[in-house]
Amino acid sequence: MKDKIALEEHFAIDLTIGDSQVYARPEVWTHLRANLLDFEQQRLEKMDEWGTAFSILSLNSPAVQAIPDPHRALVVAQKANDILAEQISRHPARFGGFAAVPLQDPDAAARELERCVTQLGFHGFLVNGFSQVGDERTVAYYDAPRFADFWQHAAALNKPFYMHPRDPLPEREPIYEGQPWLTGPTWAFAAETSVHALRLMSSGLFDRHPQLQMILGHFGEGIPFNVWRIDHILRKGRRGMPCEREIGDYLRNNVHITTSGNFRTPTLLSTLLEVGSDRVMYSVDYPFEKHEDAARWFDHCEISENDRRKIGRDNAVRLFGLQ
Repeated sequence: MKDKIALEEHFAIDLTIGDSQVYARPEVWTHLRANLLDFEQQRLEKMDEWGTAFSILSLNSPAVQAIPDPHRALVVAQKANDILAEQISRHPARFGGFAAVPLQDPDAAARELERCVTQLGFHGFLVNGFSQVGDERTVAYYDAPRFADFWQHAAALNKPFYMHPRDPLPEREPIYEGQPWLTGPTWAFAAETSVHALRLMSSGLFDRHPQLQMILGHFGEGIPFNVWRIDHILRKGRRGMPCEREIGDYLRNNVHITTSGNFRTPTLLSTLLEVGSDRVMYSVDYPFEKHEDAARWFDHCEISENDRRKIGRDNAVRLFGLQ
């Protein structure tokens, strides 16, 4: 398939590049660093070689969300967004953008998101998990009441948001202590992000803003495979859960799922059976994953050609209103 659209594709700037070093072995860091900072060489060459016509780019993790000072978080977000906008203007047929937003200050985040959507033409925003606010140990999750006005602004812009992983803070999750191989994409990313996504779904956010759409990578961070049990248990007792509907309803109406970094057909088929082919989209997770691994799998996996077109391109065209 030669005209795929990918939407969990990352870049970095000088102020955030160091955040990604922990996810690369020393012998591969030089190559990963170069690819994160690159827009016009390896990135476009790999897209061309492996059939990705358009990539929606986003800042690396945790980046802005790991800057406790709200003003500095805003400055870094604005710089990253301006750099991305410049690259999009150079290659408007190849690149789109997700805004970086400084949710340490919800009002500033709302203003920056509006600038990115209305002036820079971005397709939504991406947040790297929770934000550290004020100091490194104080974290904020986005179902908190302080974010209510931000979500109202975001929903009014009618653009989706991508909930992207970051590692939990070690002092808050001692279960990973001494077990670094379980952190990051191995396990901690999915565990942290799935709980945050479930918090948003169960908070009533999508009751208040039914048009709002959340994107989850890596085949939904495990939620599609557990949603039957989640709803089954909660039917026995909601225990104060404030949302109006079941979690599975929000999953099938307010969540889109990507293939980023999880290139396995049984996993894809299970996801399709749970949410349907209209809510799954192709992604690579470049440069942390390779275009060749994603495309070799997706272009030949055992699904119908109709579903391949939907997942590879058409669903993203519809969700983002692409020309």
